[in-house]
Amino acid sequence: MTEEKNYLQGVKKKIIGKPLDLSDSRTFSHISLIVFFAWVGLGSDALSSSCYGPEEIYKNLSIHTNLSLIVGLLTAFTIFIISTSYSQIIRLFPHGGGGYLVASRLISPKVGMISGCALLIDYVLTISISISSGADAVFSFLPIQFHEYKVFFAVFILIILTVLNLRGVKESVAFLTPIFVIFVLSHIFLIVYAFTTHVPEMKTVATQTTSEFSSTVSQLGIFGTIFLIMKAYSMGAGTYTGIEAVSNGIPNLREPRVKTAIKTMRLLALSLSLAVVGLVISYFLFNVHMVPGKTLNAVLIGNAISTWNPFVGQTFLYVTLISEAALLFVAAQTGYLDGPRVMANMAHDYWLPRRFTLLSDRLVSQNGILLMGAAAFFVIWLSKGSVAFLVVLYSINVFITFTFSQFGMVKHWFQVRKTEKKWFRKLLINGIGLLLTTFILITVVVIKFEEGGWITIVITSLLVTLSLYIKKHYNQIGKEIGNIQGVMNSKMPELVTALKSKMKQVKLDKEIENTDSTAVILVNGYSAVGLYSLFYLLNTFHNTYKNFVFVSVGVVDSGSFNSSEELERLKESMDVNLTKYTDLIKELGCNAEYRYSVGTDVSEEVVKIVPEILEKYPNSTFIGGQLIIRGMYRISRVLHNFTIFSIQRRLYKHGLTTVIIPISLQKVKEATAI
Repeated sequence: MTEEKNYLQGVKKKIIGKPLDLSDSRTFSHISLIVFFAWVGLGSDALSSSCYGPEEIYKNLSIHTNLSLIVGLLTAFTIFIISTSYSQIIRLFPHGGGGYLVASRLISPKVGMISGCALLIDYVLTISISISSGADAVFSFLPIQFHEYKVFFAVFILIILTVLNLRGVKESVAFLTPIFVIFVLSHIFLIVYAFTTHVPEMKTVATQTTSEFSSTVSQLGIFGTIFLIMKAYSMGAGTYTGIEAVSNGIPNLREPRVKTAIKTMRLLALSLSLAVVGLVISYFLFNVHMVPGKTLNAVLIGNAISTWNPFVGQTFLYVTLISEAALLFVAAQTGYLDGPRVMANMAHDYWLPRRFTLLSDRLVSQNGILLMGAAAFFVIWLSKGSVAFLVVLYSINVFITFTFSQFGMVKHWFQVRKTEKKWFRKLLINGIGLLLTTFILITVVVIKFEEGGWITIVITSLLVTLSLYIKKHYNQIGKEIGNIQGVMNSKMPELVTALKSKMKQVKLDKEIENTDSTAVILVNGYSAVGLYSLFYLLNTFHNTYKNFVFVSVGVVDSGSFNSSEELERLKESMDVNLTKYTDLIKELGCNAEYRYSVGTDVSEEVVKIVPEILEKYPNSTFIGGQLIIRGMYRISRVLHNFTIFSIQRRLYKHGLTTVIIPISLQKVKEATAI
């Protein structure tokens, strides 16, 4: 068994990497992202939308492509408005959280939960559509008989990205950086080439657009023309997905995080705007038309290289299109980076199981990454990797989050108008953002609803319902723990007095020695569960144990893992709480001390401490309390970690005795009835 375990651990280290050292301050800088890598990791989703966003705009203009310049400029304006409004969110919420945190704090927790659920579904679809689109691009170069393997290829890419993210944020981004750079450089060259080869025409584009606009108005009427512009503008909604990623991913950024996030947001907005406007105008300059089986970008490149040397032209074509396909794979990073972060934030507020706050030994949200990957797998498999179908489901949810975020910020600036000097300018930015995102949301829902958009709404509604159930469950548990704590606090003086009286009646034949029976009590802070376990033990076995060792593990989760200073505060808190236990035992005349550790897995950290305790106190019994959880066992296993049972299994393998004390409000009342 030991050899098999060591073999599996060796395989895990090879694939995922060695555990990171929490005590090394360099660990925090190792896993954080500077501006450039943040642009790659968090901006790839937004920038990859230039592979399909401008195309949707151009296609929906039909024969009236002369309006593309107007729609392109409107899109660029919207990008800057949304990115600027999210920069204000970053400053107001410097620890991250994005749309979920904004809606929770500025509107209401339930609205925040809805925003978070919508965002989670959107991130799953981000992974699914990015990988499926990339697979389509790759297989467009292959003979038709190979297309039946496209879904398997997409799943293979999904597995690779999941493993990369389990290794760590920075490693996954660094691996994908060359792809991002090739995409950016090739598209910059393409757009610059389109503009420079049409310099004479550029002078007349604005004039031509104005005259053709008048012609379109005469054909469609003023309202028909406005409707066409607004429809094309709304159908390019996929262009804006990913902009919120920076505000969600602040915890992944290098210090000073706010400045890094603002610079990343500006770089993202500038690059995305130039890409969208540049490509839309390039379509117009090269008179691009739809060709079956090809994207507009492929047609654009084909038109651009028509006069080039065949070898050079074909090389550029393949490099550019392959970089587009690869960037779509990179875009899936946004779902892996921000999806688990949103899940962790929601889990901290008890809308999702608490296990999603936990980090692996590589200091990533392993549970969240695995769930995002699993969900994306089912979406890809069930949809057969159909981009046409996934596009229908996509972009609705992100605009739910956008709209809630903008409304929350508008509400905030209005409330602080008497104390905030520049409140009106800030309110105006978020107000315009609110109008734009609300308009796009309504338009996209109406147009895409019957095409399959209702599926996204139904799935999001189910997730919202599940979150409400989870919250209700945790509230009930929290209420019971609060009641237990209240009983323990009120009875504490009487319990201590009664125990002192019992201790005085016991005559010790000799001084306490390390070889005497020792109770190793596992506690989590100076809490109701720990206090009840201690008093139950003393009251039931008051003459059995002479030595007491209190053990506590500070769990480093997504909430506490921000800096080395945060870890020091966690250690100080444990030191204070454990001292309260030892002081209480010493007051009763027994020997007491404590041990603590900081890590990502409580069971593993306890096992690491055990040899040190056994060396000093060889006759030790390990004791811990466990709250009795009512309800279905399978559901309870998902919502609660039951850490004490995991510790018991590990210690059992070492031949050590572990006693678990069941705890409920009724038992506490009975035990404290003095």
